[in-house]
Amino acid sequence: MTPNFEVAPQGLLPVIVQDSNTKNVLMLGYMNAEAWATTQRTKKVTFYSRSKQRLWTKGEESGNYLHFISANVDCDADTLLLQAEPQGPTCHKGTDTCWGTANTSNYGFLSHLETVITQRKSASESDKSYVKSLFDKGINTIAQKVGEEAVETVIEAKDSNEERFLNESADLLFHFLVLLQAKNVSLDDVIQILKQRHTTS
Repeated sequence: MTPNFEVAPQGLLPVIVQDSNTKNVLMLGYMNAEAWATTQRTKKVTFYSRSKQRLWTKGEESGNYLHFISANVDCDADTLLLQAEPQGPTCHKGTDTCWGTANTSNYGFLSHLETVITQRKSASESDKSYVKSLFDKGINTIAQKVGEEAVETVIEAKDSNEERFLNESADLLFHFLVLLQAKNVSLDDVIQILKQRHTTS
């Protein structure tokens, strides 16, 4: 679908810019038809500045460009959602986003679970949680547990009981997250390697 600049007040459509990798919203701006055409041609996100009354390429002064990747138009063709790769902070105040939030990767519930595991890892000796007990026993126990869960997952994969397979898969994924924390690395570190392999394959 093509954006309809004719229906917009003063020919300006709101544009939401989203990081193409983290999917975090970086900023909101406005484009007219010329700014949209310039963005597509230069591959640098270009807005129409209502205060300066001219085209304005994000980063033209700071060097913190937004490199255009792709765009979607909403159902009424009056709002653009841009995917871009930020080159440095997006906000003029020096923050990653115009909402002052960090532009870090988030994998939904898995990120939440990883945070809980990290907290349990550094908990006091009085913490009697299962995760804390694993960390107290050390890397060998944690690695062995991952191995056991992997074997059990494989066994269930060869059977026809989907519920058991899903439960063993959950156990494997959980203990793998614990192992990552024991090795002082994160799920995002693993995903970045997968992304690198994807782009080079």
